Amino acid sequence: MSKDLIIYKLANKHNLPLQKIEEIINFQFKYVTKIMKEGNFETIRLPYFGRFSVNPKRVEYLNKVKSKK
Repeated sequence: MSKDLIIYKLANKHNLPLQKIEEIINFQFKYVTKIMKEGNFETIRLPYFGRFSVNPKRVEYLNKVKSKK
């Protein structure tokens, strides 16, 4: 299901403007980004969007790149 379709369905279900639903969804992704940057999680699940996780080897690589700068 696409992001636009999810926004449309949620707006209709809860009788809210599309813009308000879009703000809510964008906030969820900003929150996930913040948590991922902190690194204090195993998996984050967002309803309708799925589970998000970070490959530990990718984190290790990014930390090495940062330390070289």
